[in-house]
Amino acid sequence: MAAAEPVTGLILSGGGARAAYQVGVLAGIADLLPAGAANPFPVIVGTSAGAINAVTLASGAMQFSETIHRLTELWQGFRSSQVLRSDWPGVVRQAARFVFHNLLGLGGPVPVALLDSSPLRGLLNTHLNLNGITTAIEQKHLHAVAVTAFGYESGQAVTFYQGRGAIDPWLRHRRIGMPTHLTIEHLLASSAIPLLFAPVMLGKEFFGDGAVRQSAPISPALHLGANRVLVVGVSGNPHHPSELLPHQRSFSGQHPSLAQIGGHMLNSTFIDSLEDDLELLQRLNHLSHLLPPERRPKHLGLTPVEVLVVAPSQPLDEIAARHRRELPAALRLFLRGPGATKTSGAGVLSYLLFEASYCSELIELGRRDALAKRSQLSRFLGL
Repeated sequence: MAAAEPVTGLILSGGGARAAYQVGVLAGIADLLPAGAANPFPVIVGTSAGAINAVTLASGAMQFSETIHRLTELWQGFRSSQVLRSDWPGVVRQAARFVFHNLLGLGGPVPVALLDSSPLRGLLNTHLNLNGITTAIEQKHLHAVAVTAFGYESGQAVTFYQGRGAIDPWLRHRRIGMPTHLTIEHLLASSAIPLLFAPVMLGKEFFGDGAVRQSAPISPALHLGANRVLVVGVSGNPHHPSELLPHQRSFSGQHPSLAQIGGHMLNSTFIDSLEDDLELLQRLNHLSHLLPPERRPKHLGLTPVEVLVVAPSQPLDEIAARHRRELPAALRLFLRGPGATKTSGAGVLSYLLFEASYCSELIELGRRDALAKRSQLSRFLGL
């Protein structure tokens, strides 16, 4: 039986400002490619802020290296004001609306959001040309691109995809694949972090960040035809967990702050499902290798899937803590009470610190981590 032709999928997970790390990894990959090389990822899948990177990459798939360069310049020039209202009137007004309407129930209903992310719409409209997706698909530089969002009423993680030819929709437990023509609204919905950013209406339902209830982040790429995947994570490398047992670690003994609790909740939303999915896929790969090819039932999903993971070699919350003073004054005061400006609460800060110096350091870290895996990436991409 002839082996299937390799179709490489790129998985860009969510994580707010942490997604700057992905840009660095992509920049490192662009450095490895020969001049003028075509897009090496026929299938691109993104969630949350990773969806913005994914669709930007897909829109410029005809000029891969140039698109990475533009994406890098965009993230290196970031300011919080480009993503959310960080001025005093904007922060105070949004906080007051949240308290009076959502907590005290006064006045009419308003979207549940601690922060006003309306500037992000203007940023995306300015820097994205989604018509490039159609062109890239027609010119066969791209097979499919997808973003995932979470439906608040249905409880479903819906993957909206745009691709070439007839790609069958899929229906799994709380996971749906839906063909569509991707728009800015899909990106805003996929990146709407629960409680922090307002939900976005798509069709007849409000949607939020796709990382919520996305139990199998790698699955959409496989449904879209990928048979090997490059995963760019935004957490520490899951293959190198801490070697210290609980009784060997030192603890402060202090009550956890609201930001510290929120940081763990965000990590659970954005990171845990990806790491669990990777572990499950590795187990299935091991099982499939124990069976001869002719005895692998295709309907059980036992066809081996090659996976390469690039993940931060340094804790991103520690990097965020070093840059906390670069937040605008209004946001810094707003986040001070919950403890996000303290080292213990820097987990939340690492998702919200849309400032040039922090993003630039993550980009440089991503580039170094990618080049540190030069031989693995070169083999994986067939360079």
